Amino acid sequence: MKISVVTAVYNRAATIGEALASVQNQTYGDVEHVIQDGGSTDGTLDIIKHFATPSTCLVSERDNGLYDAINRGIIRATGDVIGLMHSDDYFAHSEVLDRITKAFEDPDVDGVYGDLDYVSASDTNRVIREWRSGSYHPDLLRRGWMPPHPTLYLRRHVFEEWGLYDPGFQIAADYDAMLRYLWRGKIRLAYVPEVLVKMRVGGESNRSLGRIIQKSREDYRALRRNGVGGVSTLLSKNTSKLKQFIVKREKGVGF
Repeated sequence: MKISVVTAVYNRAATIGEALASVQNQTYGDVEHVIQDGGSTDGTLDIIKHFATPSTCLVSERDNGLYDAINRGIIRATGDVIGLMHSDDYFAHSEVLDRITKAFEDPDVDGVYGDLDYVSASDTNRVIREWRSGSYHPDLLRRGWMPPHPTLYLRRHVFEEWGLYDPGFQIAADYDAMLRYLWRGKIRLAYVPEVLVKMRVGGESNRSLGRIIQKSREDYRALRRNGVGGVSTLLSKNTSKLKQFIVKREKGVGF
């Protein structure tokens, strides 16, 4: 089974090296890293080219935003299974893709996801939020549940049958796509109950109050568009995140 890891990047010289190393350090062998660069000017391209391996597939060209870049990367991907590695993120350990491919040994599984830690951008050993997903059931979608997007890997046919990310959303195209795949497409998910990805805080959806408001509006539009719910579902989605800030003090990590 070939895995394609897609990274959309633009001017992330400070973090792209760790993302690259994270993919290259995976013990699973059949992996391609598809990098879609938006025309970086801060040294990002130099770092990518320096650390590139034969499995690195780089294209640098102007795009129409994050989701357009991700779509271009997915279109270029040749793997049986496709997932994302954002330029600010990294795998939690070297056997993440081994865990994911093992879950895909079940031919009825269309997608695999796990847990995620939000970490401080200045000190990645400090965990800010713990996203523990739990097992999936379709009814959870009406209560605002969703898998952590950076941990989600999907078989190629899911994108072919249900489409890519809608660039009409500036922030919530991932939520819209997941609702489309899970609610409308009724794809089958498997849960890997461990942290698969570490994400630095300060992403596009939560960097300002204005962005948070815009994210909520787009989430609501995605819910209505896919026939999953409305205001009550949106409220449940937002309030369910509060428990993620209760970080356990384990192995010296946390507050």
